[in-house]
Amino acid sequence: MLVSVLNGFAIGFLLFILAVGLSLVFGMMDVLNLAHGALFLGGAYLGAAFAGSWGGFLAALAVAAVAGLALGGLLSLMTEPLRNRSHLDQALLTLGVAFVAAEGLIIVFGDDPLSVPAPPGLDGSVTVLGATYPTYRLVLIGVGAVLALVVHVVVERTRIGALVRATVADREMVAALGVDNRLVKVVVFGVGSLLATTAGVLGGPIYGARPGLDATVLILALVVVVIGGLGSVRGALLGALIIGQVDTLGRLLLPELASFVLFAALALVLVLRPQGILGGVGARAR
Repeated sequence: MLVSVLNGFAIGFLLFILAVGLSLVFGMMDVLNLAHGALFLGGAYLGAAFAGSWGGFLAALAVAAVAGLALGGLLSLMTEPLRNRSHLDQALLTLGVAFVAAEGLIIVFGDDPLSVPAPPGLDGSVTVLGATYPTYRLVLIGVGAVLALVVHVVVERTRIGALVRATVADREMVAALGVDNRLVKVVVFGVGSLLATTAGVLGGPIYGARPGLDATVLILALVVVVIGGLGSVRGALLGALIIGQVDTLGRLLLPELASFVLFAALALVLVLRPQGILGGVGARAR
């Protein structure tokens, strides 16, 4: 049971790194980005391509970060003309981008599942309270916790975060102060995409890299965002940890009903608190 609980934390923190970017972009910038899962998949394939050494792993993280920033900026520019239209238009555009990206990755890397080894030194196991547990997953819990703290501090305690929140609250007033709202959107979109591609590299040793993974993680990220509440860093963290535990324990205790248990948890939250557990923290852009 201890191993399953730790697995839940590892998956939960990984989902947080993925979902917090989606939550900020959707909850603060009011853009529904269904290409988020494809960004994760791209990061996973980068991890597979550079796997084998610490240098390769760090190179994959660096390339994923730069690619995420660039692709996020591009997606922001692509969705800007749809800012005053419905979320359906945004969903169709970004879903089309996701399909094109997924097919492009298959052309480059093939359609066979690829395993991604953990970096040397993290590919073994350690003993935790008498149970043997993979070292990489334990380190991933620590990395996820640190990133959660960093994102929270940046969004809630810095001038950059204050500028983003002000842009969400009143675009016209911020524009009157000489700040380009579109630049703020590009930056938020870029950082959200960077987190998605980075999560893909970090998640490679757990999920591997395979066609269809983008849809799987996108669904999990959307569930996390809905449960936690749009635009809330703490909500994304809480939702991710809940889904990590529900998914992991569900597969252990009720493997045939694991998906049902996951969406039952989502339905329960929607019935009791439609805006999400910590909903209302992030405002809408429009």
